[in-house]
Amino acid sequence: MEESEPDPDTDADPDTDADLDADAELDALLDALQLKDERRTGWQLRGVDDPESVAGHSWGVAYLCLALADRFRADLPDLDLDRALRLAVVHDVAEAETGDVATRADSTVDTADVPDAEEKEALEREAMADLAGPLPDHLRDAWEEYEARETPEAILVKELDLVEMCLQALFYERRDRYEPSEGEPAAFQEYEALDEFFATAEPRLRTPTGKALVARIRDRYEAARDTDG
Repeated sequence: MEESEPDPDTDADPDTDADLDADAELDALLDALQLKDERRTGWQLRGVDDPESVAGHSWGVAYLCLALADRFRADLPDLDLDRALRLAVVHDVAEAETGDVATRADSTVDTADVPDAEEKEALEREAMADLAGPLPDHLRDAWEEYEARETPEAILVKELDLVEMCLQALFYERRDRYEPSEGEPAAFQEYEALDEFFATAEPRLRTPTGKALVARIRDRYEAARDTDG
């Protein structure tokens, strides 16, 4: 009896396929973990000493979800905290590939080399296709949900993304952790100290609770700023 030729479509080695899948998953995980070394650009521009990483910021947002979610239930009554935590963990993961692009309020900033909102979204969506491609679909689904800002969980995470940034500004101000001359002074023409971080956050807040939290943080920040001055 003649031996039949192997059919590559039916006789593929499942162990080899599993190894390839595992390698792709590990590569994607290694790429995502670069987020731990990606520094937040806004703090670098202002000369912050040893600024937080994007991953550090993401942890901060997740922690605020646990700590503050109940405060938002009047604004977001159908909120699912566990779902919000999933969004918080992945909300900036695309920046492991694209890098962090600071949101600016200063009208004098040269934006010629900075992607606009649509371009930034396209770059990040392409990055997520690479980073989450070999991994479970729920990773990319969570990121897409956050980007859409339509569910209570996505709205909460964005509110706390902004609250966390303002808390970080207060933290740096109280500890005198920045020296503008060591950053890029020309990038800050219209704002003193860390004021611009509040100027970028406040217009984007959507809930009364988020606005009230940032107002309280701003009061403490201004007190620290004026004392230092």
